[in-house]
Amino acid sequence: MQSRNIIIGLMLVGTIVALEAQMSSNRRGAASHFQTSDRCIACHNGLTARSGEDISIGFDWRPTMMANSARDPYWQAGVRREILDHPQARAAIEGECSICHMPMARFTAHAAGREGEIFSHLPFNPARPTDRLAADGVSCALCHRIEAANLGKRESFIGGFVIDATLKEDEWRAYGPFQVDAGRTAVMRSSSGFRPTEGTHMRQSEVCATCHTLYTKTVTPDGFAKEEFPEQVPYQEWLHSSYNTARSCQSCHMPAISGEAPISSVLGQLHSGVERHTFLGGNFFMQRLFARFGPELAAAAIPQDFSAAAFKTLEHLEKESARLRIERAEFSGGHLRVMVAVENLAGHKLPTAYPSRRAWLNFTVRDRQGNVVFESGAFRPDGSIEGNDNDADGARWEPHYTEITRPDQVQIYEPIMADSAGRVTTGLLQAVRYVKDNRLLPRGFDKQTAPADIAVRGEAANDADFSGGGDRVTYMVETGQARGPFHVQVKLYYQPIGYRWAHNLRSYNAFEPQRFSGYFEALAAGSGAVLAAAETTGGSPE
Repeated sequence: MQSRNIIIGLMLVGTIVALEAQMSSNRRGAASHFQTSDRCIACHNGLTARSGEDISIGFDWRPTMMANSARDPYWQAGVRREILDHPQARAAIEGECSICHMPMARFTAHAAGREGEIFSHLPFNPARPTDRLAADGVSCALCHRIEAANLGKRESFIGGFVIDATLKEDEWRAYGPFQVDAGRTAVMRSSSGFRPTEGTHMRQSEVCATCHTLYTKTVTPDGFAKEEFPEQVPYQEWLHSSYNTARSCQSCHMPAISGEAPISSVLGQLHSGVERHTFLGGNFFMQRLFARFGPELAAAAIPQDFSAAAFKTLEHLEKESARLRIERAEFSGGHLRVMVAVENLAGHKLPTAYPSRRAWLNFTVRDRQGNVVFESGAFRPDGSIEGNDNDADGARWEPHYTEITRPDQVQIYEPIMADSAGRVTTGLLQAVRYVKDNRLLPRGFDKQTAPADIAVRGEAANDADFSGGGDRVTYMVETGQARGPFHVQVKLYYQPIGYRWAHNLRSYNAFEPQRFSGYFEALAAGSGAVLAAAETTGGSPE
């Protein structure tokens, strides 16, 4: 045993010496309040659960949208579009949009009295320290240095997290959910400069809310309007649901490992409740995009890892997001009357967050030979929805329905934004209100008492069957001369980037919008996925 301990000790000394050399090299760069993820991954990879599952924190994080937030070509295209629409506000736009997508580079710039920038970092130059910080996206040193100071308060939103910039590098605290003993603390301080510190706030939804609660302000010829627009507010939706005392953001999006597991490969201590850093969300499409085009985007992971991450995201969505039921199906006199119930299993609206996301019902009736008698909401290969007014004409939008009687009527759960003149827009800095928001509500959500930021908008506000937990919609179908028995199938589709949002970028003659338009067209057929399905068969054969 003594010989084994000596060997381990020598290996540890070697690791520390190597890391100290790297740290000294990094110190020669520009002054910063952070370390990049490579400093953390050195010890937080190579982890295995007792089940044999690889639970390496770095490998889990690299193909997530957190790790690739700065490389996200849709985000880059969207920022470029806003700058082209509002050139007078370029500095403010880049400063605001860098807060949560390039947070370490932006924090460093802000601490030095400068505004955050985006395009000056692109393409990333590894020789420039600030570019390395920018490229690292939402990294280890960002999240784990957030203080508990203002969490849950209004000033913490829009990237208003607090990081203690007064600390010297050898005093930096890295918060985590576990208490770490003195020996392991000394090892981590030597290798990274971070002092591991127990912080129970790291398991609280309020940490996530700092960047996932975003308000924007409309740009006018005179500057920014005073009124704020709730661009994405999943935390507020969660607060207004029954989940706020039952489950945190982390419990769903960072699922815990069963049993005890290590969090470090160097003298790793076993802990219960270790959470995966997979950050399961809703953006499988972007992970598919990175799997295809990652090398040219300087992605943080290899294509195979992105493909695996997209698979895990879809698996999570299929298991955890929604359920479908056909509650009633009546076949008589050449008519079908079918009631479909959609249940939201998420702790916020479905879909939530960035308003390009949408879900919809694809309802199909086939006769005894399998011929389509009726279909609403067919998903087209170009990423559009058959019969959707907004996909056909950007000035219009599809209303919310309680009953559907025609194929060109589609139940789409989505937010639709409008500008100050009431025109439909996909420009965040033009938007002043939602003219439609019928995204499925979480359990316990009372739409009558919901604050304005998360209120139901449009026809769904007066639909008694649209309430906390889901929606019910009735389909009335004339079967004509078709013969039964009839097969009814309903699917709930989901698309992270709706066709109109992608299509509107095509008119911008700039590199980033044109690049993303090409990406979307190449992968449009895979831009949607089925979250849930139900079917039934019935009706007279005559």
